[in-house]
Amino acid sequence: MSRELVLATGNAGKLREFDALLAPLGWTLVRQSERGVVPAPEDGATFLENALAKARAASAQTGLPALADDSGLVVAALGGAPGVHSARYAGPDAGDADNVRRLLAALAHVPESQRTAHFHCVIVYLRHAADPEPLIGQGRWVGRILTAPQGTAGFGYDPVFFVPEQGCSAAELDPAVKNRLSHRGRALAALCAQLAADD
Repeated sequence: MSRELVLATGNAGKLREFDALLAPLGWTLVRQSERGVVPAPEDGATFLENALAKARAASAQTGLPALADDSGLVVAALGGAPGVHSARYAGPDAGDADNVRRLLAALAHVPESQRTAHFHCVIVYLRHAADPEPLIGQGRWVGRILTAPQGTAGFGYDPVFFVPEQGCSAAELDPAVKNRLSHRGRALAALCAQLAADD
């Protein structure tokens, strides 16, 4: 039997990935925009704080269980930046291309051996807005930052995130492969194991 779950994101790329990852589990995803949810501000210092705030806002305003993630790119040579500011790295109205340009500029003089990075994702599931025991899944995807974009698939920093075991950027991966390897895929797999036990 299908169950409704509000997904607390407006990111089209994330929506596509969650659709693919959650469809087999019997959830009907309701986008928060379909229910007029006013998104929570993402002003937490950690991915977990932001994910919890987004999930609580979506659940409180819809009365549905909620799923929210917060994720970003963590670059060692930049002290962990862009981190929780990944989506707004080049400014509050920045698009993906703007953020990639700023990242490449910040790393312009950093040698390849020091361009290590990883994506980190935290996914939170709340049974209701006041849930004191949220389920939390986390995932990490390790790679390095290229000197120029490669590939046209994916979104965000995918064109400059090199995946060593695949020998290409994240933007050159087949979507099914990306969903299996990515930080979001890994975090959701960890969360789904908890959801199964929680039923």
